[in-house]
Amino acid sequence: MTTILATLPTDRVYEPVIDTHDTWGVANPVAGCVARCSYCYLKDLGQTGVRPVVLAGPEETVRLLLAHPHYHPRKPYALYTCTDALATPLNREHLVGLLRALVAASVRNPVCIITKFHIPDDVVAEIVAARAAGLPVVVYLSYSGLGRDIEKGIQHERLRDNFPRLHAASIPVVHYWRPALPDNSTPEIMERILGWAAKWAECSVTVGLKVKPSAREQAAALWPVLADPDLDLHAAESIWPDTARAFLDNIPEACARHPIYETNSCALAYVLGRADRANVYGSRICTEVNRCPVGQRGRCTVTLAVRTPVSEERIRAELLCIGLGAATYVWEPATGTLVLGGPAEMRDQHHLAQALGVTVRAPRAADDRMWSGKAAGGLPLIIPTRAAEETPC
Repeated sequence: MTTILATLPTDRVYEPVIDTHDTWGVANPVAGCVARCSYCYLKDLGQTGVRPVVLAGPEETVRLLLAHPHYHPRKPYALYTCTDALATPLNREHLVGLLRALVAASVRNPVCIITKFHIPDDVVAEIVAARAAGLPVVVYLSYSGLGRDIEKGIQHERLRDNFPRLHAASIPVVHYWRPALPDNSTPEIMERILGWAAKWAECSVTVGLKVKPSAREQAAALWPVLADPDLDLHAAESIWPDTARAFLDNIPEACARHPIYETNSCALAYVLGRADRANVYGSRICTEVNRCPVGQRGRCTVTLAVRTPVSEERIRAELLCIGLGAATYVWEPATGTLVLGGPAEMRDQHHLAQALGVTVRAPRAADDRMWSGKAAGGLPLIIPTRAAEETPC
Protein backbone atom coordinates (compact mmCIF):
# COMPACT_ATOMS: atom_id res chain seq x y z
CA MET A 1 0.00 0.00 0.00
CA THR A 2 1.39 3.39 -1.03
CA THR A 3 2.10 5.58 1.99
CA ILE A 4 1.48 9.33 1.91
CA LEU A 5 3.88 11.24 4.14
CA ALA A 6 2.17 13.39 6.74
CA THR A 7 5.05 15.88 6.60
CA LEU A 8 6.81 16.51 3.29
CA PRO A 9 10.54 17.29 3.14
CA THR A 10 10.81 21.07 3.41
CA ASP A 11 13.95 21.44 1.30
CA ARG A 12 12.04 20.78 -1.90
CA VAL A 13 9.62 22.78 -4.06
CA TYR A 14 6.48 20.89 -5.11
CA GLU A 15 4.57 21.29 -8.37
CA PRO A 16 0.75 21.00 -8.31
CA VAL A 17 -0.59 17.44 -8.40
CA ILE A 18 -2.68 18.36 -11.47
CA ASP A 19 -1.30 20.94 -13.89
CA THR A 20 -1.04 21.82 -17.58
CA HIS A 21 2.12 22.01 -19.70
CA ASP A 22 2.35 23.14 -23.31
CA THR A 23 1.52 19.73 -24.82
CA TRP A 24 -0.69 18.03 -22.27
CA GLY A 25 -2.14 18.03 -18.83
CA VAL A 26 0.06 16.48 -16.18
CA ALA A 27 -0.59 14.42 -13.06
CA ASN A 28 2.17 14.59 -10.44
CA PRO A 29 1.02 12.56 -7.42
CA VAL A 30 4.61 11.49 -6.68
CA ALA A 31 7.48 13.98 -6.41
CA GLY A 32 11.23 13.43 -6.38
CA CYS A 33 13.51 11.30 -8.52
CA VAL A 34 16.40 9.06 -7.52
CA ALA A 35 18.23 9.84 -10.77
CA ARG A 36 20.37 12.98 -11.08
CA CYS A 37 20.21 13.99 -14.73
CA SER A 38 22.18 17.21 -15.12
CA TYR A 39 19.63 18.89 -17.40
CA CYS A 40 16.50 17.98 -15.42
CA TYR A 41 14.01 20.80 -14.85
CA LEU A 42 13.43 19.39 -11.35
CA LYS A 43 17.01 20.04 -10.24
CA ASP A 44 16.50 23.60 -9.02
CA LEU A 45 13.42 22.41 -7.13
CA GLY A 46 15.53 20.03 -5.06
CA GLN A 47 13.70 17.05 -6.58
CA THR A 48 16.60 15.09 -8.13
CA GLY A 49 18.76 12.54 -6.36
CA VAL A 50 16.14 12.18 -3.62
CA ARG A 51 13.67 9.59 -2.40
CA PRO A 52 10.23 10.03 -4.02
CA VAL A 53 7.33 11.06 -1.78
CA VAL A 54 3.62 10.58 -2.40
CA LEU A 55 1.48 13.71 -2.57
CA ALA A 56 -1.78 11.94 -3.43
CA GLY A 57 -2.81 8.30 -3.58
CA PRO A 58 -4.14 6.82 -6.84
CA GLU A 59 -7.85 7.30 -6.08
CA GLU A 60 -7.27 10.81 -4.75
CA THR A 61 -5.28 11.66 -7.88
CA VAL A 62 -8.22 10.65 -10.06
CA ARG A 63 -10.59 12.71 -7.92
CA LEU A 64 -8.33 15.77 -8.20
CA LEU A 65 -8.01 15.24 -11.94
CA LEU A 66 -11.74 15.09 -12.63
CA ALA A 67 -12.46 18.07 -10.36
CA HIS A 68 -9.76 20.31 -11.83
CA PRO A 69 -10.94 23.32 -13.88
CA HIS A 70 -8.46 22.37 -16.62
CA TYR A 71 -9.85 18.84 -17.03
CA HIS A 72 -11.15 17.99 -20.48
CA PRO A 73 -12.25 14.45 -21.43
CA ARG A 74 -10.11 14.26 -24.59
CA LYS A 75 -7.02 15.97 -23.22
CA PRO A 76 -3.87 13.80 -23.05
CA TYR A 77 -2.19 13.60 -19.66
CA ALA A 78 1.46 12.88 -18.89
CA LEU A 79 1.85 10.96 -15.64
CA TYR A 80 4.61 11.52 -13.07
CA THR A 81 6.53 14.39 -14.67
CA CYS A 82 8.03 15.25 -11.26
CA THR A 83 9.61 11.81 -10.91
CA ASP A 84 10.05 8.70 -13.07
CA ALA A 85 7.15 6.29 -12.78
CA LEU A 86 9.41 3.23 -13.04
CA ALA A 87 12.33 4.34 -10.86
CA THR A 88 11.47 2.73 -7.51
CA PRO A 89 9.13 0.07 -6.09
CA LEU A 90 7.02 2.85 -4.54
CA ASN A 91 6.66 4.56 -7.93
CA ARG A 92 5.77 1.33 -9.71
CA GLU A 93 3.17 0.43 -7.07
CA HIS A 94 1.62 3.88 -7.39
CA LEU A 95 1.59 3.65 -11.19
CA VAL A 96 -0.19 0.30 -11.15
CA GLY A 97 -2.72 1.69 -8.66
CA LEU A 98 -3.28 4.81 -10.73
CA LEU A 99 -3.85 2.86 -13.95
CA ARG A 100 -6.41 0.70 -12.16
CA ALA A 101 -8.08 3.75 -10.58
CA LEU A 102 -8.35 5.51 -13.95
CA VAL A 103 -9.94 2.43 -15.49
CA ALA A 104 -12.33 2.03 -12.54
CA ALA A 105 -13.44 5.68 -12.91
CA SER A 106 -14.05 5.16 -16.66
CA VAL A 107 -11.47 7.80 -17.54
CA ARG A 108 -10.60 7.55 -21.22
CA ASN A 109 -8.10 10.37 -21.58
CA PRO A 110 -4.91 9.25 -23.28
CA VAL A 111 -2.19 8.91 -20.64
CA CYS A 112 1.53 9.02 -21.32
CA ILE A 113 4.17 7.35 -19.18
CA ILE A 114 7.62 8.87 -19.69
CA THR A 115 10.58 6.85 -18.45
CA LYS A 116 14.31 6.19 -18.65
CA PHE A 117 14.07 3.11 -16.43
CA HIS A 118 13.48 -0.59 -17.05
CA ILE A 119 9.78 -1.52 -17.24
CA PRO A 120 9.26 -4.89 -15.48
CA ASP A 121 7.09 -7.56 -17.04
CA ASP A 122 4.36 -7.16 -14.41
CA VAL A 123 4.04 -3.44 -15.20
CA VAL A 124 3.97 -4.21 -18.93
CA ALA A 125 1.08 -6.57 -18.20
CA GLU A 126 -0.75 -3.83 -16.26
CA ILE A 127 -0.37 -1.43 -19.18
CA VAL A 128 -1.71 -4.08 -21.57
CA ALA A 129 -4.68 -4.66 -19.24
CA ALA A 130 -5.42 -0.93 -18.95
CA ARG A 131 -5.35 -0.54 -22.72
CA ALA A 132 -7.64 -3.54 -23.12
CA ALA A 133 -10.06 -1.91 -20.67
CA GLY A 134 -10.23 1.22 -22.83
CA LEU A 135 -7.56 3.49 -21.31
CA PRO A 136 -5.26 4.70 -24.12
CA VAL A 137 -1.76 4.34 -22.64
CA VAL A 138 1.29 5.51 -24.61
CA VAL A 139 4.85 4.99 -23.34
CA TYR A 140 7.52 7.60 -24.01
CA LEU A 141 11.03 6.16 -23.81
CA SER A 142 13.49 8.97 -23.16
CA TYR A 143 16.58 7.72 -24.98
CA SER A 144 19.04 10.27 -26.35
CA GLY A 145 22.54 8.81 -26.37
CA LEU A 146 23.75 10.80 -23.38
CA GLY A 147 26.29 9.21 -21.06
CA ARG A 148 25.96 8.33 -17.39
CA ASP A 149 28.03 11.39 -16.54
CA ILE A 150 24.99 13.48 -17.58
CA GLU A 151 22.16 11.01 -16.94
CA LYS A 152 23.40 9.86 -13.54
CA GLY A 153 21.63 6.75 -12.28
CA ILE A 154 20.30 5.57 -15.65
CA GLN A 155 21.13 2.09 -17.00
CA HIS A 156 20.98 2.70 -20.72
CA GLU A 157 21.09 -0.93 -21.85
CA ARG A 158 17.99 -1.72 -19.81
CA LEU A 159 16.34 1.40 -21.24
CA ARG A 160 17.15 0.24 -24.79
CA ASP A 161 15.67 -3.17 -24.06
CA ASN A 162 12.30 -1.59 -23.32
CA PHE A 163 11.79 -0.82 -27.02
CA PRO A 164 11.44 -4.36 -28.41
CA ARG A 165 9.64 -5.62 -25.29
CA LEU A 166 6.93 -2.95 -25.48
CA HIS A 167 6.67 -3.39 -29.23
CA ALA A 168 6.10 -7.13 -28.74
CA ALA A 169 3.30 -6.32 -26.27
CA SER A 170 1.62 -4.00 -28.84
CA ILE A 171 2.07 -0.99 -26.57
CA PRO A 172 2.63 2.18 -28.64
CA VAL A 173 6.04 3.71 -28.02
CA VAL A 174 7.17 7.26 -28.72
CA HIS A 175 10.93 7.74 -28.78
CA TYR A 176 11.59 10.86 -26.72
CA TRP A 177 14.87 12.21 -28.11
CA ARG A 178 15.78 14.88 -25.56
CA PRO A 179 17.61 17.04 -24.88
CA ALA A 180 19.94 17.70 -27.78
CA LEU A 181 23.32 18.72 -26.34
CA PRO A 182 26.80 18.88 -27.92
CA ASP A 183 27.60 15.54 -26.25
CA ASN A 184 24.90 13.59 -28.12
CA SER A 185 24.64 15.59 -31.34
CA THR A 186 27.37 14.09 -33.50
CA PRO A 187 26.11 12.38 -36.66
CA GLU A 188 27.44 9.02 -35.44
CA ILE A 189 25.58 9.11 -32.13
CA MET A 190 22.38 10.48 -33.62
CA GLU A 191 22.32 7.85 -36.37
CA ARG A 192 22.87 5.06 -33.83
CA ILE A 193 20.10 6.28 -31.54
CA LEU A 194 17.60 6.89 -34.34
CA GLY A 195 18.44 3.60 -36.04
CA TRP A 196 17.55 1.66 -32.89
CA ALA A 197 14.39 3.61 -32.10
CA ALA A 198 13.07 3.46 -35.66
CA LYS A 199 12.91 -0.33 -35.43
CA TRP A 200 10.41 -0.30 -32.59
CA ALA A 201 8.85 3.13 -31.94
CA GLU A 202 5.83 4.61 -33.68
CA CYS A 203 7.67 7.90 -34.06
CA SER A 204 10.30 10.13 -32.46
CA VAL A 205 9.95 13.50 -30.78
CA THR A 206 13.11 15.63 -30.83
CA VAL A 207 13.59 18.31 -28.21
CA GLY A 208 16.37 20.76 -27.50
CA LEU A 209 17.42 21.93 -24.05
CA LYS A 210 14.73 23.87 -22.19
CA VAL A 211 15.80 26.47 -19.63
CA LYS A 212 13.60 27.96 -16.93
CA PRO A 213 14.31 31.48 -15.57
CA SER A 214 15.83 29.92 -12.45
CA ALA A 215 18.07 27.43 -14.27
CA ARG A 216 20.60 29.51 -16.22
CA GLU A 217 23.57 28.48 -14.06
CA GLN A 218 22.48 24.84 -14.33
CA ALA A 219 22.40 25.12 -18.13
CA ALA A 220 25.79 26.86 -18.27
CA ALA A 221 27.40 24.14 -16.14
CA LEU A 222 26.19 21.63 -18.69
CA TRP A 223 26.96 23.71 -21.81
CA PRO A 224 29.42 26.54 -20.97
CA VAL A 225 28.63 28.76 -23.96
CA LEU A 226 25.15 29.27 -22.47
CA ALA A 227 26.72 31.47 -19.78
CA ASP A 228 26.81 34.28 -22.39
CA PRO A 229 24.50 36.97 -20.93
CA ASP A 230 23.52 38.08 -24.43
CA LEU A 231 21.74 34.76 -25.03
CA ASP A 232 18.08 34.94 -24.04
CA LEU A 233 17.74 31.32 -22.93
CA HIS A 234 14.33 31.63 -21.37
CA ALA A 235 12.68 33.25 -24.40
CA ALA A 236 13.80 30.34 -26.57
CA GLU A 237 11.42 27.47 -27.18
CA SER A 238 14.47 25.24 -26.82
CA ILE A 239 18.22 25.40 -27.41
CA TRP A 240 19.98 23.27 -30.02
CA PRO A 241 23.51 22.53 -31.19
CA ASP A 242 23.71 23.29 -34.89
CA THR A 243 25.01 19.77 -35.52
CA ALA A 244 21.72 18.29 -34.31
CA ARG A 245 19.71 20.52 -36.61
CA ALA A 246 21.94 19.63 -39.54
CA PHE A 247 21.41 15.92 -38.88
CA LEU A 248 17.62 16.31 -38.67
CA ASP A 249 17.66 18.18 -41.98
CA ASN A 250 19.46 15.23 -43.62
CA ILE A 251 18.11 12.02 -42.07
CA PRO A 252 19.92 8.85 -43.27
CA GLU A 253 18.05 6.89 -45.91
CA ALA A 254 17.68 3.88 -43.59
CA CYS A 255 15.48 5.97 -41.26
CA ALA A 256 13.80 8.13 -43.88
CA ARG A 257 10.35 6.58 -43.37
CA HIS A 258 10.39 7.01 -39.59
CA PRO A 259 8.15 9.90 -38.48
CA ILE A 260 10.03 12.58 -36.52
CA TYR A 261 8.28 15.50 -34.85
CA GLU A 262 9.36 18.62 -33.03
CA THR A 263 5.79 19.24 -31.88
CA ASN A 264 4.78 16.68 -29.30
CA SER A 265 1.11 17.38 -29.95
CA CYS A 266 1.55 16.18 -33.55
CA ALA A 267 3.32 13.01 -32.43
CA LEU A 268 0.44 12.22 -30.08
CA ALA A 269 -2.12 12.96 -32.78
CA TYR A 270 -0.32 10.51 -35.07
CA VAL A 271 -0.07 7.75 -32.46
CA LEU A 272 -3.67 8.20 -31.31
CA GLY A 273 -5.12 8.43 -34.82
CA ARG A 274 -6.31 12.00 -34.30
CA ALA A 275 -5.96 15.25 -36.20
CA ASP A 276 -3.97 18.29 -35.09
CA ARG A 277 -5.45 20.05 -32.05
CA ALA A 278 -2.70 22.62 -31.50
CA ASN A 279 -3.11 24.85 -34.57
CA VAL A 280 0.10 23.45 -36.05
CA TYR A 281 -1.32 22.16 -39.35
CA GLY A 282 -0.21 24.28 -42.29
CA SER A 283 2.37 26.21 -40.27
CA ARG A 284 6.07 26.30 -41.10
CA ILE A 285 6.73 23.65 -38.43
CA CYS A 286 4.15 21.40 -40.07
CA THR A 287 5.37 21.82 -43.63
CA GLU A 288 9.13 22.31 -43.18
CA VAL A 289 10.17 20.77 -39.85
CA ASN A 290 8.00 17.80 -38.89
CA ARG A 291 8.60 14.60 -40.87
CA CYS A 292 4.97 13.52 -40.91
CA PRO A 293 3.48 10.60 -42.90
CA VAL A 294 1.25 11.45 -45.85
CA GLY A 295 -1.68 9.63 -44.27
CA GLN A 296 -1.49 11.72 -41.11
CA ARG A 297 -1.39 14.94 -43.10
CA GLY A 298 -4.44 13.73 -44.97
CA ARG A 299 -6.23 13.03 -41.67
CA CYS A 300 -5.53 16.61 -40.56
CA THR A 301 -6.66 18.03 -43.91
CA VAL A 302 -10.01 16.24 -43.86
CA THR A 303 -10.78 16.58 -40.16
CA LEU A 304 -9.92 20.26 -39.89
CA ALA A 305 -11.96 21.08 -42.98
CA VAL A 306 -15.17 19.92 -41.29
CA ARG A 307 -14.40 20.86 -37.68
CA THR A 308 -16.92 23.21 -36.06
CA PRO A 309 -15.39 26.70 -35.87
CA VAL A 310 -14.54 28.04 -32.43
CA SER A 311 -17.27 30.39 -31.27
CA GLU A 312 -17.14 33.42 -29.00
CA GLU A 313 -19.45 31.53 -26.63
CA ARG A 314 -16.96 28.65 -26.29
CA ILE A 315 -14.11 31.03 -25.66
CA ARG A 316 -15.99 32.93 -23.00
CA ALA A 317 -17.18 29.71 -21.32
CA GLU A 318 -13.62 28.34 -21.15
CA LEU A 319 -12.27 31.60 -19.73
CA LEU A 320 -15.01 31.61 -17.10
CA CYS A 321 -14.29 27.98 -16.17
CA ILE A 322 -10.65 28.71 -15.31
CA GLY A 323 -11.30 31.94 -13.43
CA LEU A 324 -10.53 34.38 -16.25
CA GLY A 325 -14.10 35.41 -16.95
CA ALA A 326 -13.24 39.11 -16.68
CA ALA A 327 -10.33 38.88 -19.13
CA THR A 328 -10.40 40.96 -22.28
CA TYR A 329 -9.37 39.28 -25.49
CA VAL A 330 -9.31 39.50 -29.27
CA TRP A 331 -10.26 36.44 -31.29
CA GLU A 332 -8.67 36.13 -34.76
CA PRO A 333 -10.54 33.30 -36.50
CA ALA A 334 -8.52 33.59 -39.73
CA THR A 335 -5.35 32.49 -37.91
CA GLY A 336 -6.98 30.62 -35.04
CA THR A 337 -5.32 32.93 -32.52
CA LEU A 338 -6.73 34.09 -29.19
CA VAL A 339 -4.94 37.19 -27.86
CA LEU A 340 -5.54 37.92 -24.18
CA GLY A 341 -5.49 41.53 -23.08
CA GLY A 342 -3.52 41.01 -19.87
CA PRO A 343 -0.99 38.68 -18.24
CA ALA A 344 -1.98 35.05 -17.78
CA GLU A 345 -0.08 32.15 -16.30
CA MET A 346 1.42 29.80 -18.87
CA ARG A 347 -0.62 26.87 -17.49
CA ASP A 348 -3.84 28.79 -18.25
CA GLN A 349 -2.61 29.77 -21.70
CA HIS A 350 -1.69 26.16 -22.42
CA HIS A 351 -5.07 24.92 -21.22
CA LEU A 352 -6.99 27.36 -23.42
CA ALA A 353 -4.90 26.31 -26.41
CA GLN A 354 -5.57 22.62 -25.77
CA ALA A 355 -9.26 22.94 -24.90
CA LEU A 356 -10.07 25.16 -27.87
CA GLY A 357 -7.53 23.90 -30.40
CA VAL A 358 -6.16 27.39 -30.98
CA THR A 359 -3.01 29.45 -30.55
CA VAL A 360 -2.98 31.64 -27.43
CA ARG A 361 -0.91 34.78 -26.98
CA ALA A 362 -0.72 36.84 -23.79
CA PRO A 363 1.83 38.75 -21.72
CA ARG A 364 3.60 36.44 -19.28
CA ALA A 365 2.82 36.71 -15.59
CA ALA A 366 5.89 38.27 -13.92
CA ASP A 367 6.50 35.40 -11.49
CA ASP A 368 5.80 32.54 -13.90
CA ARG A 369 8.47 29.81 -13.52
CA MET A 370 7.35 27.71 -16.48
CA TRP A 371 9.60 27.67 -19.55
CA SER A 372 8.52 29.07 -22.90
CA GLY A 373 7.40 26.64 -25.57
CA LYS A 374 6.24 26.47 -29.16
CA ALA A 375 2.67 26.93 -28.01
CA ALA A 376 3.67 30.24 -26.43
CA GLY A 377 5.41 31.44 -29.60
CA GLY A 378 8.97 30.63 -28.59
CA LEU A 379 11.51 29.96 -31.35
CA PRO A 380 14.50 27.59 -31.25
CA LEU A 381 17.88 29.04 -30.36
CA ILE A 382 20.58 27.34 -32.43
CA ILE A 383 24.13 27.45 -31.09
CA PRO A 384 27.16 26.96 -33.39
CA THR A 385 29.34 24.11 -32.17
CA ARG A 386 31.45 23.23 -35.20
CA ALA A 387 34.93 24.70 -35.41
CA ALA A 388 35.13 27.63 -37.76
CA GLU A 389 37.02 27.02 -40.95
CA GLU A 390 40.48 28.56 -41.11
CA THR A 391 40.68 31.73 -43.12
CA PRO A 392 43.05 31.16 -46.05
CA CYS A 393 46.19 33.32 -46.15
